[in-house]
Amino acid sequence: MLHRAALPFIFVTILLDVLSFGIIIPVLPKLIEHFLNGDTARAAEIFGLFGTVWALMQFICSPIFGVLSDRFGRRPVILLSNFGLGFDYIVMALAPTVNWLFLGRVISGITGASFTTASAYVADVTPPEKRAASFGLIGAAWGLGFILGPAIGGLLGVYDPRLPFWGAAALTLINATYGLFVLPESLPPERRAAFAWKKANPVGSLKLLRSHPELFGLATVSAFYLLAHQALQSVFVLYTSYRYGWNERMIGLTLTAMGVCMMAVQGGVVRRVVARFGERRALLAGLICGVLGFTIYGLARTQNIFWSGLPILALMGLFGPSAQGLMTRRVDPSAQGQLQGANSSLMGITGMLGPSLFTRLFANFIGAHRSWQLPGAPFLLAALLLVTALALAWRVTRVT
Repeated sequence: MLHRAALPFIFVTILLDVLSFGIIIPVLPKLIEHFLNGDTARAAEIFGLFGTVWALMQFICSPIFGVLSDRFGRRPVILLSNFGLGFDYIVMALAPTVNWLFLGRVISGITGASFTTASAYVADVTPPEKRAASFGLIGAAWGLGFILGPAIGGLLGVYDPRLPFWGAAALTLINATYGLFVLPESLPPERRAAFAWKKANPVGSLKLLRSHPELFGLATVSAFYLLAHQALQSVFVLYTSYRYGWNERMIGLTLTAMGVCMMAVQGGVVRRVVARFGERRALLAGLICGVLGFTIYGLARTQNIFWSGLPILALMGLFGPSAQGLMTRRVDPSAQGQLQGANSSLMGITGMLGPSLFTRLFANFIGAHRSWQLPGAPFLLAALLLVTALALAWRVTRVT
């Protein structure tokens, strides 16, 4: 009974979180660029620093929240993180300088634990053989949030670059209030684990990934995947603005189209592909599509060619739910929160490396000192990382 009631609540929780997050995507890099008097290369470097600090906060705090959710339950962690995130958007809406925006990203990194705990929530209420499909629903919520969020943010940003932050704050706080009344607890007291700092620190949480050879192999593949994915988050807005001259509206609409493709994959394709071909083949197919999609992005000379890569890159979404499903089978029920915390630590590590890596690469390849430019270099590097992940995954999953 809990399973039927809980998943819709989690779906709505993640949907509203992603919607509020998606609203600010088209305007945050542009706002930084505005504070820097239109210096795109310098804005790229600062935006990369923002991403690195956000990921550092995630790396430190996500394992703590994961273990806290194993000890005290998923519900309080989800709600507290959502209320904190709403406060973060208010800080950013009022930010008078780049330094205040920086503070907002620090707060966001600390409070952005609801996705981690939501994944543990799904693992609590879903049988192992159905977890890949359920994690696909989380991906569908992300997709729907990206359908609506960037479009709203792009339209609002045309009138005032700060207006999307107020909208994000309102949606996040509404989400938290909604959960306060309707979200049930998924982890009964008898399944909770004692809190231990050795599990809550980032290094301690990663030790779980070494407890099983196949789990460690899957985690290594995920690390390459997550690092490659940082290219999209780090330079998409700056890249499309620089190369194709897009404004906030066009960026928002393109991200919306990306969200439509993502939702189609996560909401329907994942379940069908996993059911027919199994998690291993779905995982490998996702990596192959990622290689192709990023290559198209990196080499696209026109916006029409760039748009042709949207549905291909969306199929990269086959990887996440399949990897999650395989990994959750290799830990005890009482350690699902710790596993999601460890996965978030991987996201934190790659998030610390990725933004600075890809934005500096972008800034270097568009620099005035260059006799020739290659603005798509970050996406081509992402494709190369996924080729490495594919080779590792082929070997690791043969025994899963």
